[in-house]
Amino acid sequence: MHPSVHAGTHPDTPAIIVAETGEIRSYRDLDEGSNRAAQFYRSQGLGHEDVVAIMLENTPDYYNFVWGAQRAGLRYVCLSSRLTADEADYILENSDAKLFILSAANGALAQRLNTPARCYSYGGDIAGYRAVEAALSAMPATPVGDERAGVDMLYSSGTTGRPKGVRIPVPADPDIAAATPLVMLAMGLYRLNAGSVYLSPAPLYHAAPLRWSMAVHKIGGTVVMMQKFDPEGVLAAIAKYQVTCGQFVPTHFVRMLKLPAAVRGQYDLSSLTCAIHAAAPCPVPVKAAMIDWWGPVIEEYYAGSEGNGMTFIGSKDWLDHKGSVGKAVIGTVHIMADDNETELSARSEGTIFFENPNGIFEYHGDPEKTSSSRNSRGWTTLGDVGWVDEDGYLYLTDRKSFMIISGGVNIYPQEIENHLITHPSVADVAVIGGPHDEMGEQVIAVVQPVDMADADDTLRDQLTAYAREKLSGVKIPRQIDFRAELPRHDTGKLYKRLLRDEYWGKHDSQEKI
Repeated sequence: MHPSVHAGTHPDTPAIIVAETGEIRSYRDLDEGSNRAAQFYRSQGLGHEDVVAIMLENTPDYYNFVWGAQRAGLRYVCLSSRLTADEADYILENSDAKLFILSAANGALAQRLNTPARCYSYGGDIAGYRAVEAALSAMPATPVGDERAGVDMLYSSGTTGRPKGVRIPVPADPDIAAATPLVMLAMGLYRLNAGSVYLSPAPLYHAAPLRWSMAVHKIGGTVVMMQKFDPEGVLAAIAKYQVTCGQFVPTHFVRMLKLPAAVRGQYDLSSLTCAIHAAAPCPVPVKAAMIDWWGPVIEEYYAGSEGNGMTFIGSKDWLDHKGSVGKAVIGTVHIMADDNETELSARSEGTIFFENPNGIFEYHGDPEKTSSSRNSRGWTTLGDVGWVDEDGYLYLTDRKSFMIISGGVNIYPQEIENHLITHPSVADVAVIGGPHDEMGEQVIAVVQPVDMADADDTLRDQLTAYAREKLSGVKIPRQIDFRAELPRHDTGKLYKRLLRDEYWGKHDSQEKI
């Protein structure tokens, strides 16, 4: 299964539809475009397992570049279009990229980069860069002579420090059309097939949108790609294109639920049979509200770019195990004590490890980080904390690195965030630990109100009272600050390190940021 196969059997079937414009790329278009990209990579001297880096906004041509890399046996690194020059330089150097394709929309960034990679611009001119469109047009639309399956090498979003390049083995089967575990999961768990219409509302440089939409292409379905997430735009796309499946993050759900009831009710969503969510834990009230609105089509998984394991839960099981991210469908879950060697019993909280001999990964160029992700038994962790119940259902607590220690008490921000986000005046919230002379750390809530005009002491008092309804005293924020927008990644992840750095870099944490 591969776009090239579908180009031969149903060439005119839409492989990609741009949600906002209706532009269509057929499987014939995708096959020819990815062949030209593969030929271009070879013309630039890139061989099997060499690295190409891509930094573009969501565009249908994105798929030409990644599928071209896949069928040329390359490793492809997809960079966020919102990175700073320092962040982009780090990834380009760390990944050993030989070729870099950059959107002209980031032309100002290009002038500040120091990358040794060969650089090409896309969608316009950049001083010192060559135009990739001209180079591609000179390439034949036929396969390279030495096709073999390549693989992505994606970098974490760097929410707690420098991003890590996740290096997974190239597929053992060199056949570009060989089935992959993700394709089998997509067909088995989520019932995707050649008739599926899959909505992808998130940036393609992130692991889930990229890998799952490419899995849809392997199966022969249609990907409806949004150029940018918009809550009402999602509903409009589902209704217009008769979307059968889509993938979201909890912040997408929150923003859709906060739409006026009249807006939410005017779109026909009956074509949906599967709405997948992942990337971050979903507050129980938010997920319950989505199931009530969209029906029992909400399906969740927990996994990471590392591919070391995966859990799954459907709506019915979730209603019986609210808050769970499901049972393992790849690997075996183990909850370990702080020594990472002692396994804990049911309902005991610890670090989540997966036992999976096939989940082999490393952090590129960082053997220390690679080693710290394993225990002596070879089990691996993403650094998340949680517990399992007697039936084997996994519940997430938070990331270990986000834990607040106040007066010797361990406090996990996620529980606090999950409650505060349900307040009608809160659009987004981040809870961090800030400096405190006596307690070491204090709980600080940084809140993005629905309306910044409400950002005053009255709302602070309301949120404090709201927190006391559900949370114990040690978890009540001692400080509530307001922001027009939080530093959140397009994929929904918070850059908590940026908030923490701002607070810990100040002499007086009471100073507003």
